[in-house]
Amino acid sequence: MKPLVRNAALSSYVELSQSLGADPRALMKRVGLDPVGLAVQDRWISGVAVTELLELSASASRCEDFGLLLAERRRFSNLGPISLVLREEPDVRSALALLVRHERMYNELLRSRLTEVNGIATVKLGLELGEVREARQAVELAMGTFVGFLRVFLGARWQPVSVCFTHGAPSEPAAHRRYFGPVVEFDREFNGIVLYATELDTPNKMADPLLRGYARQYFESLAVTADATELDRVRELIEVLLPTGRCSIEQVAGSLGVDRRTVHRHLTTSGETFSSLVNATRTQLAEQLVANPRRSLTEISGLLGFSAPSAFSRWFRDRFGTSAREWRACRAAEAPVPN
Repeated sequence: MKPLVRNAALSSYVELSQSLGADPRALMKRVGLDPVGLAVQDRWISGVAVTELLELSASASRCEDFGLLLAERRRFSNLGPISLVLREEPDVRSALALLVRHERMYNELLRSRLTEVNGIATVKLGLELGEVREARQAVELAMGTFVGFLRVFLGARWQPVSVCFTHGAPSEPAAHRRYFGPVVEFDREFNGIVLYATELDTPNKMADPLLRGYARQYFESLAVTADATELDRVRELIEVLLPTGRCSIEQVAGSLGVDRRTVHRHLTTSGETFSSLVNATRTQLAEQLVANPRRSLTEISGLLGFSAPSAFSRWFRDRFGTSAREWRACRAAEAPVPN
């Protein structure tokens, strides 16, 4: 499978695009992404599609610094569950090392490395797309996000020694200088952030030593399952796409950045088919939704991706051996009476 990124990579994308006069939904459709799914930040989508989307958005809005403007809107929590642990690390070095070491928990495209030589620390960043394509905006988004991360610990006015990009300078670098400071350099041999090594020793004022053990324990439980299998990813996408009425293997393949044959191959290896996963997901969701008396059966039919309530009724009876209405009544009768 091609590398994926969390939906959080596009946090505030719709708002920024609209403010610059671009049509975010039309642009997302061009690269096979669904704006509806962005509401769930922990879902995974194609990293290549996100990279292409950022380039298209920069062109459509005539904004060379689109990726950087998106980075400015980042919040610490956009990193996902790992942010809870980073807050409790004792100093900047420990937090940064943890962020670098577990980068695949929030972005499978990213390749970062921290080095220290002669009192100078360098964070080098790269993107592993698996193919050759323009990625200027994605690189600037990643660099801006890392600088923003460091400012959480070092203060909003902190500036690095230098910020280096391998690509050329924009026609107007004012936004880069405003965000990074006067030390931004282009046409360099690497993408990275240079700072004084002593700054890494800065204590983390947010940290609570009593909470660090709990945060680490929580993080380790997540890290064990961080490398989601292809089967897990397909299941997640089915759950997201069902309510849209566009839950097809083609749509899932597009979200993963592969073709349908690749999805078929991975499912076959796991002893599954696309239809079996759709049915299993629908069954799990139906049990939760039908048990809730506040939801109408017509509404549930749509949430499960059926074209009409009659189709949902037939499927439910085949799956559960009774009608949805009867099943709901039976569950209600079995529920304990509150004292």
